[in-house]
Amino acid sequence: MAGIVVIFDFDKTIIDCDSDNFVVDELGATDLFNQLLPTMPWNSLMDRMMKELHSQGKTVEDIKEVLKRIPIHPRIIPAIKSAHALGCELRILSDANLFFIETILEHLDIKNYFSEINTNPGYVDEQEGRVRIFPYHDFTNCSHGCNLCPPNMCKGLIIERIQASLAKEGDKTIIYLGDGSGDYCPSLKLEEGDYVMPRKNFPLWDLISRNPMLIKAEIHEWCDGEELEKVLLHLINKISMEESHNNPSQLISADCKLQTISVAAHEALPQALSVPQ
Repeated sequence: MAGIVVIFDFDKTIIDCDSDNFVVDELGATDLFNQLLPTMPWNSLMDRMMKELHSQGKTVEDIKEVLKRIPIHPRIIPAIKSAHALGCELRILSDANLFFIETILEHLDIKNYFSEINTNPGYVDEQEGRVRIFPYHDFTNCSHGCNLCPPNMCKGLIIERIQASLAKEGDKTIIYLGDGSGDYCPSLKLEEGDYVMPRKNFPLWDLISRNPMLIKAEIHEWCDGEELEKVLLHLINKISMEESHNNPSQLISADCKLQTISVAAHEALPQALSVPQ
């Protein structure tokens, strides 16, 4: 419904791996990456890896072709399309980078389903002919001041900005989906009436499980793309029914819409698939 904003993490939430590691591994640069990892911040390291790959003759198109092969569970795209069809606003909040995310979303033909992407800058430097990657927050000049988050991005600060913007639009409910430790800070910022969907047995789930009472939002775990789809559509249905109850003029039926969306509840869980070429 119009009052629901769904915010997705990207790596290991929309896609089924870490996009940075996937590109480095697929292009044969893992050893150098591991050698340099202790010596510099992550974004600086990824920018350095893009430079190294360029010097080895790897092109921007080579990187794009790798990104098009990235593994994604077969129910993730239907879940995104269903949430959008039901009137939800969809956003991405990720510690990956814009070039990788946009390349993948464009290949999957789902970029236009998202109204906003918050992530580290990443783009093709036409003069150098290579991908450049930078931190979202320039921590070399000043700290964002959050001890829970990596120096380049505090997702909690971004969530607070989103909340302030949404407050001007009236009553909004946030559903936040994530997996990593960087998703814990924004989960703590969610309000009562919001929902957080941590991926089971991943760092966010572990952190929340230590003391769930710190989280004001309702907690609904998921383990794979099929369960993500079922839980997400259930929550959208639940929220929309509550909205309709509070405002009878909205009784168009999201429930009827949801009944037309096949979730395949009793089928065996499919394995993660690589995106078709």
